[in-house]
Amino acid sequence: MMNRFTILSTVAASLLFASSSCSNAGKEGQAATEEPSGFVTIKDGSFYIDGEQYKYVGTNFWYGAILASEGRGGDRARLKAELDSLLAMGIDNLRILVGGDGPDGVPTRIEPTLQPQAGVYNDTILQGLDYLLADMERRGMKAVLYLNNAWEWSGGYGCYLEWADKGAAPIPSRDGWDAYNNYVKHFVLNDSAKQLSYDHVRRIVSRTNTVTGKPYASSTAIMSWQVANEPRAFSNEGKDSLAAWIRRTAQIIKSIDPNHLVSTGSEGKHGCEQDIELWTRIHSFPEIDYANIHIWPYNWGWVDETTIASGVEKACENTHDYIAEHYNAIHAAGKPLVLEEFGYPRDGFSFVPGSPTTGRDTYYEYVMSMVRDSTTAMLAGCNFWGWGGLAKPEHEMWQRGDNYTGDPAQEAQGLNSVFACDTSTIAVIKQLAIDNNNRRNSHK
Repeated sequence: MMNRFTILSTVAASLLFASSSCSNAGKEGQAATEEPSGFVTIKDGSFYIDGEQYKYVGTNFWYGAILASEGRGGDRARLKAELDSLLAMGIDNLRILVGGDGPDGVPTRIEPTLQPQAGVYNDTILQGLDYLLADMERRGMKAVLYLNNAWEWSGGYGCYLEWADKGAAPIPSRDGWDAYNNYVKHFVLNDSAKQLSYDHVRRIVSRTNTVTGKPYASSTAIMSWQVANEPRAFSNEGKDSLAAWIRRTAQIIKSIDPNHLVSTGSEGKHGCEQDIELWTRIHSFPEIDYANIHIWPYNWGWVDETTIASGVEKACENTHDYIAEHYNAIHAAGKPLVLEEFGYPRDGFSFVPGSPTTGRDTYYEYVMSMVRDSTTAMLAGCNFWGWGGLAKPEHEMWQRGDNYTGDPAQEAQGLNSVFACDTSTIAVIKQLAIDNNNRRNSHK
């Protein structure tokens, strides 16, 4: 998610509870050689599982590994209720952060972090990731796991540059976005910082799950490893280096785990200095299995605080055009296109769970219909941002001890989150997701 600072038994029981809550390590190259059933594969520009086409409506659940841990921030009872609720809605694909990086206590950064120092890991969070993946595998759910971040809210680029002795990373809320952008543009140009990121990739992808006893490479819960959240060059001078870093990271992943897909995490041309040719080149690499885009109508100026409801038709038109441009650019390569981040604010720019969402509901229905309605649709999948579920925000900006929502620490809590008490939005998601699943199952 890019920075937007400027700006029915048990399942039924969990959903009922949700509504009321709102009102109140191995070695590189040693991968599994036998491919069990249940992996996501690609044929003729579509996803498949065991020979059946897999099109999905999913969500972003960045805090999943923290919630699944037994340490600070962990809540396995809530995790179970959230996964039950999501499955009841037809959601079986979750995009999850494998991070963050750097010390705790940095304003606008999530915590606890996974990698507080370069190469030093919080085993509690790693075991939380193990638990989450084991539970998802048991439920037949799929995870897209992103391994880095261009933005400050989980450390990412900035922390790797600090560890490579480039000085202290600016904090956007204090130092401004220009200072941050001018600092992190050095990441794709800095060999030491990139090497540290490769070390992290090797460490995670080669891991053996402590719950199942199986290598991650054998987990059917994993759909895709992802290079980073919204990787950018942050300068025209760094565009070739961005492409090379993405490809090298993908090559490392494939050398350890040939069983799973690899994706980029890109926003599309918006994250490629508005260069659709760069985005197409990156997604044409043989190591990149499918294409990603993100769309943020409010952040990109398609609507403003006063036109969230009245301007949704224009937002949908622009969304169609953005998707079509990228689909047309990559379709000939036979690679599926996924809109893996999209969000839309509440009416009146409210952050309050359960407050009106007429604009959001219309926008969600439009996007999700593009997955459901045709086997030849441009989108092979989508993940809305993001699932807030049972969370009850306590402060406008996240503070230590608060519930995790779909909004990371640098954003107003409730800005883009879908909470379990957002009944009209949940109805839209459920109808579109379950309709899509029924169509998927009807072809079996």
